[in-house]
Amino acid sequence: MSANKEARMATSLPKRADVAPEQTWDIESIFATAADWEASFSAVSARTGELDVYQGRLGESADTLLEALVRRDALIADVWQLALYANMRVAEDATNGASLALNDRADGLFSRIEAAAAFVEPEILSIDPEMLAGWVKSTTGLREYAHYLDKLGRQRPHVRSAEVEQVLAMASEPLATFSSVRTALSEADLKLGTIEDAHGAKVELGQGSLAEYIHNADRRVRQAAWETSADAYLSMKNTFAANYSGAVKRAVLMARAHNYESALAASLSPNAIPLEVFHNLLDTVWKNFPTWQRYFRVRAKLLGIDQAHAWDISESPIQPAGAPPQRKIGFNEGIDIVSASLAPLGADYVRTVQQGVEDRWVDYAVNAGKVGGAFSTGMPGHHPFIMMSWHDDLGSVSTLIHEIGHSLHSHHTWNNQPLVYSSYSMFVAEVASNMNQALMGAHLLETVDDPYFLTTVIEERMGNNLRYLFTMPILARFELETHTSIEHGEALTAEGLIELMADLYAEAYGDAVALDRQRQGITWARFPHLFANYYVFQYATGIAAAAQLAQQVRSGGPEAAARYIEFLKTGDADYPVEALKKAGIDMSTPAPIQAAFDILAGYVDRLEQLVG
Repeated sequence: MSANKEARMATSLPKRADVAPEQTWDIESIFATAADWEASFSAVSARTGELDVYQGRLGESADTLLEALVRRDALIADVWQLALYANMRVAEDATNGASLALNDRADGLFSRIEAAAAFVEPEILSIDPEMLAGWVKSTTGLREYAHYLDKLGRQRPHVRSAEVEQVLAMASEPLATFSSVRTALSEADLKLGTIEDAHGAKVELGQGSLAEYIHNADRRVRQAAWETSADAYLSMKNTFAANYSGAVKRAVLMARAHNYESALAASLSPNAIPLEVFHNLLDTVWKNFPTWQRYFRVRAKLLGIDQAHAWDISESPIQPAGAPPQRKIGFNEGIDIVSASLAPLGADYVRTVQQGVEDRWVDYAVNAGKVGGAFSTGMPGHHPFIMMSWHDDLGSVSTLIHEIGHSLHSHHTWNNQPLVYSSYSMFVAEVASNMNQALMGAHLLETVDDPYFLTTVIEERMGNNLRYLFTMPILARFELETHTSIEHGEALTAEGLIELMADLYAEAYGDAVALDRQRQGITWARFPHLFANYYVFQYATGIAAAAQLAQQVRSGGPEAAARYIEFLKTGDADYPVEALKKAGIDMSTPAPIQAAFDILAGYVDRLEQLVG
């Protein structure tokens, strides 16, 4: 397709105002009109100083503390609603200047209120722990905050003097520059190069279009996109490396300043995640690389090639040569698949999903200006909302059921927990979404007869796990090695980082995938996730926990489903590892990770049979 034709197709997308309302979310349930939003904005703006009367007084009495916490939470809820509406308007059409202005104003107000409430937690930490515990026991309203105060109390050994904390707070903004530099370099300044598309037309690669070409059905296009973009990153390897080194040093500095043994401990401690959870993940993944290598070999057979390269193992499903066109799945049929897949979770769960679709929780229209990707959003006091674009394929169904997992997690949390526990950690967030996808995979593998569509189902499952249980653990091991190097006083260089990443991929690929050491070695520069300290491993623990939970629910009946629903209701009212234990998953052992790989091995078995 020529660039001109692509441009014409892009401009032919309907405007947001022209899409059918039933394909959009009911944003009017938050604010019926723009005038209502403006009235609320004015009212909340006038309240930004209402917490000032409590500053310096939280240690006076239990009643004063409770009153301050309640008023803080109410103020945050009101500004959250303003920001939610504005963010959703931008997601509908990012070219709408009025929506962008609305969002900017909401973000500014949110920042002002966060600043006004910033004194609360430091003051709580200055209260004598025994006296605070007594207040919680004797004051009914404060009991609701017991876990919040316990979690906050975990920071007490790591809080420095007021002067030191002030300096660290002042340093946080300039130290955050490493992430900003990486974004500017990769998203704005870096030129990814030009390739020929499947029709021979020259196209310029960009971050927004790169995935389209790396996952292209034409192998020549995939190779060109992967190699050319990798070369672009290599051309700036020293700048990327110096910047990443600074980010690692920042994490190590902050960990040491707050008396943590390591940057890893600093990352895990706030949510009480044991160190063995992280190490069990990496050890178990490394033991199971042969399963991935089997998959890469069978995928090469599907492609009709002798050996796979990096551009042949992407997350996009493929069809064998001679296969019919991919099966089209409309939205209504997709909902039927979702409902049947989620049946093991009980009639109430499925009914909530179906009612949510009827009540327009889901925005699945395709329109000009709509943001890419998919997400679930919302807040207590409202139902969840899902943003995605429907493309009549299994990938759309998978995306929808993933986001429904997040939405039903939020729905159950918001209906059972106060505002202070309404936002749950990343460690459990990815469990609920991947749980739904695991249930869909199991359902389709039992019910699909068409071998070509069955291949698509297995490829969808393997592609999702490829990112979560292959790429993310490799990045987590890379993080561990780089942070440990800095903690030992060693330097990080571009060549050293490239060699480290290439070595990790060499272990992962074995002889199943040809390794281009330089181009594969620069992979670390492609991931902004590495600028959030020890963040990526939670994708892997989440999908592993979900895999075992799905097995339990499908085999354990209503009792296992009820445990899972209780897990969804917990929100942030318990530490994530403990919440999962109550649901039947012990992430402090390797068992859930191994169980996930056992399921993957079964997928590969089926795929090998189909190829044979």
